[in-house]
Amino acid sequence: MAAVLNSVRAFFSPQTFHIDSENPGDVVARESLLDRAMGPGRRRKSSEKLRAGRVPADGLALVARDEDGHVIGTVRLWNVEAGVSLQGRPVNALLLGPLAVDSGHEGKGIGAALMRAAISEAARRDHGAILLVGDAPYYERFGFFAGPAQHLVMPGPFERSRFLALELKSGWLDGAAGMLVASGRKLS
Repeated sequence: MAAVLNSVRAFFSPQTFHIDSENPGDVVARESLLDRAMGPGRRRKSSEKLRAGRVPADGLALVARDEDGHVIGTVRLWNVEAGVSLQGRPVNALLLGPLAVDSGHEGKGIGAALMRAAISEAARRDHGAILLVGDAPYYERFGFFAGPAQHLVMPGPFERSRFLALELKSGWLDGAAGMLVASGRKLS
């Protein structure tokens, strides 16, 4: 009877997870998760052109771990120049992605927790804006909208309605126009 009761408790108890900084030991698990979640075409996306050969922005590579420490979710943010300002200066911003959660752990709030942690840490590190390509209905709840990115373009094909921005500092993207360009540190 005790075994049955314990299995019922395990079935009904919520899965626990925590958000952590990504570390070098997470690479294989992260890449495997992204391959499963994003499919074989993930490396052909326009966002990937901005990430290729670069490292994520300092402190902005996060993972979700289950209670055993396994990677079950990931999000990374990357330094980019979001076109130029009205004064002709590059506009520094972040590009978010990819965000992925292991299919066995979907629906538990892990993606939302990763998003909130990434946004909070980007703001704490004094960044002005975050851009992403994604489903507006999902990302609008975090404050992402197409309007602030309307004069910006990705380096390759993208769907305008899925190109979204969140200003961490009011007016950060006002007047910004042009192509996103990678500006982060290169892989050594």
